[in-house]
This record gives sequence, C-alpha cells and structure tokens, in this order.
Amino acid sequence: MISIYQLKPRFQNLLRPLVHKLYDKGITANQVTLGACLVSLLVGALVTVGMPHYWLFALIPLWMIIRMALNAIDGMLAREFGQKSRLGAYLNELTDVIADSALMLPFALLAGVSPVLVVLVTLLAVFSEYAGVLGPMVGASRRYDGPMGKSDRALVFGVMGAGVATGLLAPAWINFILVVVSALLIYTLVNRIRQGLAEKPLAPHDRSDS
Repeated sequence: MISIYQLKPRFQNLLRPLVHKLYDKGITANQVTLGACLVSLLVGALVTVGMPHYWLFALIPLWMIIRMALNAIDGMLAREFGQKSRLGAYLNELTDVIADSALMLPFALLAGVSPVLVVLVTLLAVFSEYAGVLGPMVGASRRYDGPMGKSDRALVFGVMGAGVATGLLAPAWINFILVVVSALLIYTLVNRIRQGLAEKPLAPHDRSDS
C-alpha cells in the first residue's frame, strides 16, 4: 500500500533552496530537530490548556504542515551538508515520537471521543516507529513502510484537528477514524517487521545511523 512517505523526494526538491539558506546562516540539523519538537510540545500544551476552546485545534493542522517541512529539512541538512551524527540519529527518532504523542493525546480530552482509542493509536504509533528503528539490528535498513507512517498520521490528525476546530467532525466520526488508524498501524507494524526480515542484509559500511 502507498504511503505519503513515498512523495518525500518531490517535497525535498521544493525545500532545497531554503535548506541552502539555512545552512549558510549556520543552522544545524540538530537545532531544527529540537526546535520542531519543542514547538510540537508547545502546540500540544496550548490545545490542552485551552479546552474547551476547540478552535485551538486549528493549530494542529497548521503546525503539522510546518513540522513535515522541518522534518525534511533536518534530514537534508544532515545528509547533504555533512551533519550526520550519532547524536542526531537519537534526536531524530526520539523527538519524532515525543512530538507525535504531544499532538495526538489532546484529542483524548474531547467530549464524546474515546480516550482509550486515542491512547491506543498513540502507543501503536510508538510501536510502529520502534519496529522501523529495529531494522538495522537485523541487518536491514531503517524501515519506513506504510500504510500508516509518520507523514500519514500527520495528515490524518491534521484533518481531524481542522474538523474539530470548525465543528464539522462529530465525535463519533473521530472514534471511527481512530479505529481505522489503529488497524492500519497494526498492519504497518507487521509490514515493517516483514519487510525488514525479507530485506537482504546490508554490509556494515552500507548501514546508516541517521
């Protein structure tokens, strides 16, 4: 099944001029990574403490778009400008999980929305990313297989945030979407494990740590 992640190369081409400007100004990949995580935590906190002002959920889709760009930018800075590092690899994986959780969990506070489903989706998202990270441990690459990868989740939760902010998405529909996302995350988890096991082991010098 197709994932939005497969569109990433085209997105990166659009961002390349900006990446060059950031590099010229001395901005590093790790700074972008940490900045994106901190803003994600801030957005999640604002939405949470702002309850029941549901219009604040509009911040989620707006930030999701910017965050996707920043995630692409930090990777490009690391790969194309010699900024890969072991610390960067840790930051890249850990901050993604933290930021995702901060932006998903506020939905659990919505009236009529099942907090169990929100927490389940959050946990499954963490597990699916962990499965992807485990690829190198079995001699494979870091797995990004879909159908519910990071970019796909950003799209779904961005749409839900817009729906909540405008009042056009009823709690029952949110619960239904969460059930579907849970099923797709389970499939993604299994798919990443299966693809990692099926992949021909990489030679040690071909493995990437970022």
